[in-house]
Amino acid sequence: MSGRMHRGWHGAGGRGGRGPGRGGWQQADLPGAEDAAAWLQGRLPDGWFVGAPEVTVDREEVLIVGELPAVEGEFEDTEAGRADRAAAEAGRISRFRESTREERIEIARQAEHRYQRKVAWGARVGDSVELFTVASVPVMTRLRQPERIVLDTLVDSGVARSRSDALAWAVRLVGEHADEWLGELRDAMAKVDELRAKGPTGDGS
Repeated sequence: MSGRMHRGWHGAGGRGGRGPGRGGWQQADLPGAEDAAAWLQGRLPDGWFVGAPEVTVDREEVLIVGELPAVEGEFEDTEAGRADRAAAEAGRISRFRESTREERIEIARQAEHRYQRKVAWGARVGDSVELFTVASVPVMTRLRQPERIVLDTLVDSGVARSRSDALAWAVRLVGEHADEWLGELRDAMAKVDELRAKGPTGDGS
């Protein structure tokens, strides 16, 4: 089962990261989620997905996106044919979402208790991907005027409805075009953590 596990799950000393329950979930108290993909591999019903779903974990959320069986039938390579294929794929995703709702809710409840993060679902068929209810986490940031101008340009041009939408759009764009670079950056940060762990403890030992 694949799983893109993001650095910084524990978030020691960090603020935010609240989830359900009295007082919320504090990042410093979050359990590790390194085994989330393996746990889900054992917990998910057989036959839901073609192969192992993609499991992505950060401080706030566990996102599970699985591939559904391809839609049968021939579709012409025309605009109308492509539209029909997209409609058929959307229908298959909708059927999966409705038919598995109760069991997904139960699996999510168990996973949220285990990992203290919200759980979201998604499905993929061919070129169609749909994410079900996912967490929208506010990000506190300070932007200088040049960055604000970029966001306002996206809003004024109709690409985004608000500065918040524009920022989300920019983050998605970077992610789409910088996967390799981001992967190398995460590897480099992991090496720094390893070197720091091997260094002196500061107590003379």
